[in-house]
Amino acid sequence: MTIQSTTLSSGLRVVTDSVPSVESIALGVWCDVGTRHEDMAHNGVAHMVEHMMFNGTPTRSAQDIVQQIENVGGQMNAYTSREVTAYYVHLLKEDTELAIDVLSDMVQRPTFPDKEIEKERGVIVQEIGMTNDTPDDLVFDLYQETAYPDQALGAPILGTADIVQSMTKETLFDYVDRFYTPSRLVLSAAGNLNHDDVVRWAEKYFIDLPHDKERQDIHAQYGGGEIRQEKNLEQSHIVLGFKGIHKAHDDYYAAILLGTILGGGMSSRLFQEVREKRGLVYSTYASHSAYIDDGQFEIYAGTGPEKLSELVPVVCDELKKIKQDEVGSDELSRAKAQLKSGVLMGRESMMSRVNRQAKHLIHFNENVDIAKIIEKIDAVSSSDVQSIAQHIFSGKPTMAALGSLDTLEDFEIIEKRLAA
Repeated sequence: MTIQSTTLSSGLRVVTDSVPSVESIALGVWCDVGTRHEDMAHNGVAHMVEHMMFNGTPTRSAQDIVQQIENVGGQMNAYTSREVTAYYVHLLKEDTELAIDVLSDMVQRPTFPDKEIEKERGVIVQEIGMTNDTPDDLVFDLYQETAYPDQALGAPILGTADIVQSMTKETLFDYVDRFYTPSRLVLSAAGNLNHDDVVRWAEKYFIDLPHDKERQDIHAQYGGGEIRQEKNLEQSHIVLGFKGIHKAHDDYYAAILLGTILGGGMSSRLFQEVREKRGLVYSTYASHSAYIDDGQFEIYAGTGPEKLSELVPVVCDELKKIKQDEVGSDELSRAKAQLKSGVLMGRESMMSRVNRQAKHLIHFNENVDIAKIIEKIDAVSSSDVQSIAQHIFSGKPTMAALGSLDTLEDFEIIEKRLAA
């Protein structure tokens, strides 16, 4: 393996993957903090902090930050998820130190100028509006809120317009001081690099991080139930989901393969039955997603309102079939090939490498081992898939529905279909 990691005296972890055959470096700072760590009164603060990190330090303006990277042909970006926030750069190998300098300055010394806060409020409110105007995004926010009610894990990543409009500079600084601490941060790099050089530059530039605070993470509490939102749309959008399993669960890869078999591509059961045979949808898919302490299995379908009454029973039937009968060897082999190819093809992207290795180090405190992942995928049997299907699909469902819903069955009827 080419992956190495070092923990600095401060607690900051550095992980690198050396790929001498390329000319570039992908590098970033991953923070073990996301929407689920927010106070509900400040929902959206993780995402707003991510935006504001690009808006200047005592020695760099917002324009300086971007131009210093783009002047050498690099690109930079960031994202906020429910458990992780990341800031990353892709540029040529000779500019690695510059990238570490700029990123360390951003995350250690943000100034959050009042003028920029007001500007970003407007930008984020527009982003929220875009989500509300995109039904196949909005339905997942509705689903998440119903699956995890009254907790930050169920709140929208972008926050709400009202909260964003009232977010104060003090709230942003308090959040950074509480969460952007050494033990929560990982500097991850992949490409044409030397591990010792990256460690040396990390020690040189990451010198102003706030002290670590006592962690008070809140365990996920799956709820379940339904939410229906009538809206005048051409299509009706449905997400049907169940409580899944956490990232470290022994059956994690069985759950991932279950998602692939049911709705992971054009050869999947749902695509073949719902779209190819019956023509009920344009888009349908299924997947299992996991958190550090919980997970969920989600099935999405978008269809014309007049076809809802046929669509949902067909989906329920497919879930019952996979609970009752073991998956065939050819079908399991195809799903494994799809999953393994995704893992291995991801190795061809430096950004994919840094993202995977950073999140793995955050969640498991160990270096990612691709060979071990492939071994675990290969070890899953048909009975393992059936067993995890029985476990997941026997739980309380969550359903979110958006659009014209007159022909959608009552939730109690859908529950009975799934339990039959």
